[in-house]
Amino acid sequence: MNFANIIEKKKNKQELTAQEIYWVVNSFVNNTLKDYQMSSFNMAVWFNGMTPTEIAAFTQAMMDSGITYNLDDVEGLKADKHSTGGVGDKTSLIFSPLVAKFGVKVAKLSGRGLGQTGGTIDKLESCPGWTGEISEDRFKEILKTVGISIMGQSSEVVPADKKIYALRDVTGTVDSIPLIASSIMSKKLVIPADSIILDVKMGSGAFMKDLDSAIKLSKAMITIGKEHKRNVSVMITNMDKPLGRAIGNAIEVKEAWDTLNGNGPDDLVELCVTAAGLTLVQNKVFSDLETAKKELLNVLKDKSAAHLLKDFIEAQNGDFGVILDYDKNFTTKHKIEITAQKDGYVSFASADQLGYLSMHLGAGRATKEEEIDFSAGIYLNKTTNEFVKVGEVIMTLYTNRDDIESFKQKANELIVLNENSHDEDLILKLLTNDDV
Repeated sequence: MNFANIIEKKKNKQELTAQEIYWVVNSFVNNTLKDYQMSSFNMAVWFNGMTPTEIAAFTQAMMDSGITYNLDDVEGLKADKHSTGGVGDKTSLIFSPLVAKFGVKVAKLSGRGLGQTGGTIDKLESCPGWTGEISEDRFKEILKTVGISIMGQSSEVVPADKKIYALRDVTGTVDSIPLIASSIMSKKLVIPADSIILDVKMGSGAFMKDLDSAIKLSKAMITIGKEHKRNVSVMITNMDKPLGRAIGNAIEVKEAWDTLNGNGPDDLVELCVTAAGLTLVQNKVFSDLETAKKELLNVLKDKSAAHLLKDFIEAQNGDFGVILDYDKNFTTKHKIEITAQKDGYVSFASADQLGYLSMHLGAGRATKEEEIDFSAGIYLNKTTNEFVKVGEVIMTLYTNRDDIESFKQKANELIVLNENSHDEDLILKLLTNDDV
C-alpha cells in the first residue's frame, strides 16, 4: 500500500477499499504512518466525506485495533446506550434499571468526564469502592445476576480512536460526521448488544449545533449499526438547557435514585422513559412506544426498579449507603444560594457554561490529572421556564473552594429572567433502523 495513492483517491472523492482503510488505521496505530499524513487523511474526509461502505470499514478497523468482548454465554437480550455528552446527564443510571426490570440486560462501557460534561464513571465512583475496572468474567457474572454492568473504557479498547481523536482535536477535524460516527460506534460495537440507543445532543452545549447536522450524524450511526447487524435507535435531544436539576457527581446519583423512586424532574423522566421505551420496543418486549412508556412510568411510580441501581453499584464494590444518607456524607464548606434579582421565567444563557461552573466548583476536571470533589456541584432550585419571584433561590452551589464571589458572579451572569414563558421540546426527533 502507498499513502500517496490513497490520499490522492480520497482527494478526488473515489471510494477507498476496506483493505486501504485498514492499512491507514493500522499503520497509524503502529506509528508507520506519521501524524502529518493522518492529519491529511482526516482533512480529506472532512471535506469529501465517506461513503457508508467506507464508514463501516473505518469503524471495523478501529474496533479491530483493540480488544472486543464475547457475551455468548450470557443468556437473554442485551442492550447498550450512549449519549454524546450533556450537562446534568445521568440518564444511564436510570435507563439501566428500567430496562433490566423487564429482563433486558444492560452491558455498557463508559468513560470519565473532562471539561463541562461529567462522565458516568466519575458519578459512580462517588460511591466509595465502586470500580469499573473489572474482568470480563466478572462483567458477565454481574450481567447474569443483576442484569446491569458498566465497565470503564480501558486503554485496550479501540486504541486507534483515542490516537486519531487526539489528532482531530488539534487539527480542526473533530466536527466531521463520518469521523464522529465511527468514533462513537467503534466503542459501542466492541460489546455485542442486541440493541443500541443513542442520545444525540443538539444545541449550544453540543457538537451538533443544528437539527440537520444531528440527523446526518444519527443516520450515519444507524447505517453503521445495520452493517454490523445491530438494531440502533436515536433520540435527538435539546442541549440548550441542562437535564434535570442536579449537576455534579454524587448529587446526580442522588437525583437518579430519587427518579427511580418516583420523584424525578419531568424532563429527566421524559428522556429516560423514552430511551428505555425505545429499547424495549427494539427488543420486542412491547409492540409500540406509547405502551412501553406507560408501563415504565408505572415502574417509576411503584419504585420496583430502584433496587437494581443499588444492586449493580454494590456488585461492583460500591457503598450505596452514602447515597441513602446523602446529606450526612456529602457536605461542603460552602453552600452558596443564588437568588433572583427580579420576577421572571427562568432560562440559562448557556447550558455549556453551567457545566463549566460546576467544574470550577470542583465537580469536574479541566485536565485529565485533576481530582474530582464528589460533593461539589449545582442544584437548580428553579429551572428552565419556571417562574421565580425576586429574592427566591434559583440555584444552590456546593463547593469546598473559596472563590465565592467569583462563583456568585458567574452564576448570576448565566441566569436569564424573561417576562414570558417559552416552551421548548426536549426530544426533537426519534430515528430508528426503518428511517435509514
